[in-house]
Amino acid sequence: MNQETIAAIATPAGRGGIGVVRISGELVRQLMQPLLGREIAPRQACYTPFHDESGCVADTGIALYFPAPHSFTGEDILELQCHGSPMVLDILLRALQTLGVRLARPGEFALRAFLNGKIDLAQAEAISDLIESSTEAAARSAQNTLQGAFSRTVNTLVEQLIQLRLYVEASIDFSDEEIDFISEHGVRQKMQNLLDQLERTRQSARQGALLREGLTLVIAGKPNAGKSSLMNYLAGRETAIVTSQPGTTRDILREYIQIDGMPLHLIDTAGLRDSNDPIEQEGMRRAREAMRNAGRILFIMDESAKRPEDNEILPELLPGNIPVTCIHNKIDKSGARPGIQTIGGNVHIHLSVKTGKGMDILKTHLKQIAGYDDDSGETVFTARRRHLDALRQAQDHIGSALTLIAHSGPLELSAEEMRLAQQALSEITGKFTTEQLLDRVFSSFCIGK
Repeated sequence: MNQETIAAIATPAGRGGIGVVRISGELVRQLMQPLLGREIAPRQACYTPFHDESGCVADTGIALYFPAPHSFTGEDILELQCHGSPMVLDILLRALQTLGVRLARPGEFALRAFLNGKIDLAQAEAISDLIESSTEAAARSAQNTLQGAFSRTVNTLVEQLIQLRLYVEASIDFSDEEIDFISEHGVRQKMQNLLDQLERTRQSARQGALLREGLTLVIAGKPNAGKSSLMNYLAGRETAIVTSQPGTTRDILREYIQIDGMPLHLIDTAGLRDSNDPIEQEGMRRAREAMRNAGRILFIMDESAKRPEDNEILPELLPGNIPVTCIHNKIDKSGARPGIQTIGGNVHIHLSVKTGKGMDILKTHLKQIAGYDDDSGETVFTARRRHLDALRQAQDHIGSALTLIAHSGPLELSAEEMRLAQQALSEITGKFTTEQLLDRVFSSFCIGK
């Protein structure tokens, strides 16, 4: 472990009522005399002057000392709470540097907490997710992970997998004995149960990832179908210009919204039609590019002006690998009833943006496709794409091991698949990790965390 003492501003940039400087490392105790004029007692708020590099009083505030190992990083920590002037904070950092303290890198405090066993990797990431959370649901799920809910689930899965590996390894080591460890201990059924648990965990993690990142919805369709009106309705304000003139929207418009705490990224696009206008053509090119990168496409059609052949041209306008919800707008003109049905693998919703009829159906649908369950906020944990990838890899490896066992394949291969599954799961909490992964995780943190 690096023995350097580090310091950073732990409060947001800019002026504020209070600013916090955090210091961690083995020099903390000997810094107190030149910095505070005295040594302070552990875990007690001490009102004291803070001195600059020349020994003059730079400010007066609260100092808190947390000796190792009972601190966030597991090292000695000193926190200085002063007035939130950037100049005062900078003066204190300069004073610390003259005393042998180095400025911390992004995420270095959390990295030291991880390396000292105070938190695991999933909990470290949850700190960043909690800071960046933009909805109450996202904040609650991040707090669940920070408190260890995700890690406990993963560790339970790993323990079960280790036990199953022992039976398979025993069958290899004692192959000459007349003992069937796999059948005797119900390994196949237990592996299937483990796969089921992994799937439930992955679904919960997927919901947590959506709460963290949000689902990207691209609104597409022909001109004057009501794309911009839908954008404005969902956003709750006039984001896009709405006129009867076709081709009004020529560039993509972005809006961030929440539906019952679920974050959504809306993208309104130019109407899709034949046009010789080079600006409109560029808008349609961008629309198609946005559709290719969407989580889902909301393809909106004018129900009152729809022709039978309109459904036939859908495959020509849309990328084949992105899920689509077809929205039949303007039922206030066509006389159709609001509702939802599945036709040809695509969901079709009849509604009227103008009157609001059927919009509740659309909102419920959007929550369902995102896998969102507003009754499960206490059990959902925040997750990242790497967590989902690790869970999927573990499922794949355990599935392969189970297939090999079921077909009397080489047990050595089954054991290797199970080892790889354990490795994938251990990457989530950091029990098995690489230097590159740690750099990627902690480099995205705030500097003072």
